[in-house]
Amino acid sequence: MGSGGRAVVAVVLAALVAGCGDSSKQQAGGPPPPQVTVGTPVKRQVVDYDEYVGRFIAVNSVEVRARVSGYLEAVHFKDGQLVKEGDLLFTIDRRPFDNAAAQARATLTAAQSNVAFTEADYTRGQQLVKEKTITDQTFEQRAQAFRNARAAVAGAEAAVRTSELDLSFTELRAPIAGRIGDRRVTPGNLVTGGTGGNTTLLATIVSTDPIYFEFTFDEASYLRYERNAGKGAADVASRGASVSVGLKLIDEKDFIHNGRVDFVDNVIDRTSGTIRGRAVFDNKDSVFTPGMFGRVRVPASAPYEGLLVPDAAIGTEQVRKYVLVVGPDNKAVQRYVTLGQLVDRTLRVVKEGVEPDDKIIVNGIARVRPGQPVTPQAQGAPAAQPAPQK
Repeated sequence: MGSGGRAVVAVVLAALVAGCGDSSKQQAGGPPPPQVTVGTPVKRQVVDYDEYVGRFIAVNSVEVRARVSGYLEAVHFKDGQLVKEGDLLFTIDRRPFDNAAAQARATLTAAQSNVAFTEADYTRGQQLVKEKTITDQTFEQRAQAFRNARAAVAGAEAAVRTSELDLSFTELRAPIAGRIGDRRVTPGNLVTGGTGGNTTLLATIVSTDPIYFEFTFDEASYLRYERNAGKGAADVASRGASVSVGLKLIDEKDFIHNGRVDFVDNVIDRTSGTIRGRAVFDNKDSVFTPGMFGRVRVPASAPYEGLLVPDAAIGTEQVRKYVLVVGPDNKAVQRYVTLGQLVDRTLRVVKEGVEPDDKIIVNGIARVRPGQPVTPQAQGAPAAQPAPQK
C-alpha cells in the first residue's frame, strides 16, 4: 500500500476513535434515576366497616279518617306543613250532632225525673207494707218501677256520653306530631266515617324526628357479625344491643350522620337470603324524608392495629393492586397487596403485602417501573438539589 493509502486509513481510524469517545461521553451523561418520595406505613387503631344501601321510613304513620259521617265543613292546615299533636285539622258539620246531643240530654232529664217519682213511691211503700196497708205484690211492683227508672237513667247517661263523643269527633285533630300530606277531600264533600273499610281518607301524617333507616344484609354477614361479637366487635346482629353506625346521603362524601341500630328482624328472607336491620337517627332539621335513599356504615370487626398507606400510592395491574417499595439497592420492587377500607379519605388500610418498615413510594409511582433504580427522598424532607454542571 502506498503512502497515500496509509494516510486515508489513518484518518478513518481517527474518526472512528473520536466517535467512540463521543458515544462514551453521551452514555456517561444519561438521565439520573428519577426522584421519588417514600414513606413508611402509618400504624393506627382501625375498625373494618360494611356499607349497605337502605331507605328511610317514618317511625309513626297515621291515616286521618273520620269517625262520624257528615259534610266536611273546613280544613285548618296547609298541605305539607308540620303539625303538632292535638292541632285541629278538619271540621265536620256539627249541627246534626248538636241536635242528637240535646235530645239525649232531654231524655236523661226525663229519666232522672222518673227516678225521683218512683223512688218516693218506693219509700212510701216500705212503710205501707209494714202496716199491711198494701200487699207485698204492690210493694214489689213499686220496687221494680224504681229499679227500671234507675236503669233508664243509666241508659240515658250512656246515650248522652255517646252523643257528646260523636260531637267531639266532628273535630279531627292530629294524633301525632309530624308532617301532614295534602288534603284528600275539599270542604262541601260528604265524608263517610266509622270503623269499617269504606271510611274516607282525609290526609296522612308521618313523624319526622326521630326517623328509621331500614337496610338488609346477607346471611354470611349475619353469621360474621354473630361470631365477631364474641371477639369484642360490635354486636350488629344482636336484638338487644345498640350499635353506633354512620350514614351519608347520595350527595355527601363522608358518613357525617350518626345513629344506632335498634332492631334486627327475627327471620332470614327465604327468597333473597337477607335479613332486615333498622337504625334510628335524629332528624331535628328535617333533612331526612321517608322514602329517601342513603348508605349506612356498620362496624364489621373488633378494633385492631392496621397499616395505612396513602391511597395515591396504590397501583393497579388488571384486577390486582400493588405498591412499589424501595429496596436496599434503591431499586423499585413491586408488592401485591390486599386492601381494606379508606380512612380519612386519603389513607388506605393494607391488610397483606407490606411490612411496618417498608419504604413505600408515595409520590412518583407513575414515573417508575419495577426493577428501575430510583432516588428516594423521605416524605417531608427538602428536595435533593441537582449536581452542578461542569
